[in-house]
Amino acid sequence: MHAPISVIIPCFKAASFLERAVNSVLNQSCAPTQIILIDDASSDGSLDVMRCLQNQHPSANIQIESISQNSGPGAARNRGWDLASEPWLAFLDADDAWHPDKLRIQWEWISSHLDVQLVGHLHHEGVGKTLLSNEVIASPISFSQMLVANRFYTRTVMLRKDLPFRFQNRNYTEDYLLWLEIILAGYPAYVLNQDLAMSFRPEFSSGGYSGDLWQHERRELRSWMFLYQAQKISLLTLITALFWSYLKYLRRVIKSLKI
Repeated sequence: MHAPISVIIPCFKAASFLERAVNSVLNQSCAPTQIILIDDASSDGSLDVMRCLQNQHPSANIQIESISQNSGPGAARNRGWDLASEPWLAFLDADDAWHPDKLRIQWEWISSHLDVQLVGHLHHEGVGKTLLSNEVIASPISFSQMLVANRFYTRTVMLRKDLPFRFQNRNYTEDYLLWLEIILAGYPAYVLNQDLAMSFRPEFSSGGYSGDLWQHERRELRSWMFLYQAQKISLLTLITALFWSYLKYLRRVIKSLKI
């Protein structure tokens, strides 16, 4: 069983764990039509691992692209977006992995809800056993919910390729800003009640892209300013978002000090 999906995996110094991520795609009960691996100027042999995987799985339609200068995950995903041949895109980071039924469950739901443009689902950290719900329930996600907290994690997202947006550069919270733009434009977005992805690194871990708490907070504040300057949110919404974002930042700092 195949689905018209291009899977995009940005890679930066991912040689030691990239195979785990790719295998979780190759082992899907519903296979994607295309897998795109983007090397973001790694210096650890990630590109060699990609080529090895491509040679080992000639029928998987693995496409490799190399970026000569490190540009961040958003730029790498955008490059994959441009190269994608399929109408739906699914994103996976090189240090994450998927449940074997992730694409099947998500695609079956999408196929019966033709208005949807953006779909996420639940996820967890670590290798713990995943218990799927018997019934797939989708919750619509509003802008007010997104203002309180990001409801979409990139490893869970599937979206239509023809959406008129892209990830911004790494001066912003690239993924959060993209989801906000999509929802503010009125495109239907949902989160499924199925735990179909796993992360092997805490969201704000020291080695992660969001590991520097203040740097991450600055990106989020810039994202809200971007939306305001683009006249996509009001001044009152901007003030509310900045205040709430800073409160969340303080909570993360306090939590990090207790660890």
